[in-house]
Amino acid sequence: MPDRLMLLDTASLYFRAFYGVPDTIRRADGTPVNAVRGLLDMIARLTTDFDATHLIACWDDDWRPQWRVDLIPTYKSHRVAEVVAGAPDMEIVPDALEAQIPMIRRVLDLAGIAIVGAAEHEADDVVGTYASHAQLPVDVVTGDRDLFQVVDDDRQVRVVYTARGMKNLEVLTAVVVVGKYRVLPEQYADYATLRGDTSDGLPGVAGIGEKTAATLLGEYGTLDGLLAAAADEGSGLPASVRSKLAAAADYLTVAPAVVKIVRDLDLPTLEEAGAQLHPVVGDARDELERLATAWNLGGSVRRLLEALDLRQEKNG
Repeated sequence: MPDRLMLLDTASLYFRAFYGVPDTIRRADGTPVNAVRGLLDMIARLTTDFDATHLIACWDDDWRPQWRVDLIPTYKSHRVAEVVAGAPDMEIVPDALEAQIPMIRRVLDLAGIAIVGAAEHEADDVVGTYASHAQLPVDVVTGDRDLFQVVDDDRQVRVVYTARGMKNLEVLTAVVVVGKYRVLPEQYADYATLRGDTSDGLPGVAGIGEKTAATLLGEYGTLDGLLAAAADEGSGLPASVRSKLAAAADYLTVAPAVVKIVRDLDLPTLEEAGAQLHPVVGDARDELERLATAWNLGGSVRRLLEALDLRQEKNG
C-alpha cells in the first residue's frame, strides 16, 4: 500500500466529537468522556477509510497568536473567555470538554499517534507546513475552511471536510474548491480576506461578499493584482469597488499575514515525530485496554486498536 499522510486539525475534531456524542457518557467519577470516545472513533474510521500510513494530530499550542492579534485586534476576540490585563487569552471551552483534553493527549500518546504543535502558532500553521513539504500524498482533516488554501492537486494534497458531519464527509480537490467558490485554492486566502470571516473576527471589505470577491479575483488574479488595479486610474475597475477598497486600506495592509497559513515552521520530520502508524503492543496496549474500562471508553479503544492493527496487515 502506498504511503499516505493524514493531518488532523485536532481541536476541530474534538470539538465536533464533544457536541456530536452525548455528554451523559461519563467515567465513574462523573467526568464526561464523550469527546475522547468520539475522537478515537473518528481516527479509527478516517485512517481506515483513507488508507493513512502516517498520522499527525496537529495541535493548537497557541490558538490565538499574539502576532496575529497585533495585526487585527478582533481576531478570534469573540472566543476569548475573559479579558484579563497582562494574562494570556483563554479560549471559551466548556468545562466538560476542558477536562477531557488531558485524557485525549494521554490516549493518543499511548496509541503512538504523533502530536505536534508549534509555539506562537495554531494547528493550521502546523498543517500548512507539513502539507506544503510532505513528500507523499496528504489528507487534511478539518472543519475549517481556512485550510482550503493548502489544497494542491499537483502534490496530491486534499482536504477531508467534516463540517457536515462524519457521515457526510466531503473530499476537496482543487476542482471541488473552484466549483464551490469560483476561486483556486491558492486564491482562497485572498478570497477570505476580501469577504471576511465572522467566525475568526475578520471584518473583510464592507460591501464585498463572496460572489464579488470571487469575480474580482477571477479578473485580477490576486489581492495584490486587485489593489494595483485600484491604484491605476486606467484599469477599468469600477469606482464603487475602488472606494470600498480604499475604505478598507488599513485592514487590507495587515489581513493577508493573518489569513494566510504559515508554511515554513521548523517542525520535526515525519520520522522524528513518529508519524508512521503501527500496531500498539506491550505495556502501551495493556494500559490502553485498562483505560478503556477505567475511563468508560467503551468500544472506541478497541476500534482504534483494530484500525492500527489493520495498518500492518495492509502493509504486508
